Amino acid sequence: MHKLWEHFQDGGWGMYLILFWSIITIGIIIERAVFLFGTASVNKETFLATLQKCILAGDIAKAVKVCSAQNAPLARIVQSGLVKVNRPDEEVQAAMDEAALRELPKIGARTGFLALLSNLAMLSGLLGTVSGLITAFGAVSAKSVDPSQKATILAQGISEAMNCTAFGLGVAIIGLIGFAILNGKTQGIEDDVNEASVQVLNLVVSNREKVNLQALGQQPGA
Repeated sequence: MHKLWEHFQDGGWGMYLILFWSIITIGIIIERAVFLFGTASVNKETFLATLQKCILAGDIAKAVKVCSAQNAPLARIVQSGLVKVNRPDEEVQAAMDEAALRELPKIGARTGFLALLSNLAMLSGLLGTVSGLITAFGAVSAKSVDPSQKATILAQGISEAMNCTAFGLGVAIIGLIGFAILNGKTQGIEDDVNEASVQVLNLVVSNREKVNLQALGQQPGA
């Protein structure tokens, strides 16, 4: 840790700019990972199997309760359609589409910023590199500088440049890896939502005669 701090100090002012981007990057990665792999994650196969069992038994009220127990976008979208099952098919579909318009942006929120932040960190590192080299070679070429100090100044400038480059690339790599993983998870959840919505709608349409509308009418939002 002490050695890392020394490298940070050797990197000059550019390191603080890169540090700023790194804090934002890591914060977004942690927040998105907690949401996507925790709150928004649901076992699609188990969830759909449970709903299918309830719908085929005509117990829509129980299916709604199953959705309510899952604090996930997929469950809320499906639930919005189930509570409208006593309406025409078009209204059921419209209810699920409306819920999807609310939930899907939450799934993909902020993940796209990671690619931008990675580029900003890399470019900030490049800016620090160029600044360090300008300072180093400018001092070496200056006639006012003591010749005995030129080698030291050149070494310090190159050290500043290389440390900025390394730190900027490190933050950029972390950001891009986080973006790739989180974007893949986001796409997976969105695909699950689309697939589950269609399957549930088809189940409901095909088994309307089994639906217990009286029990459903007692559910909130019906």
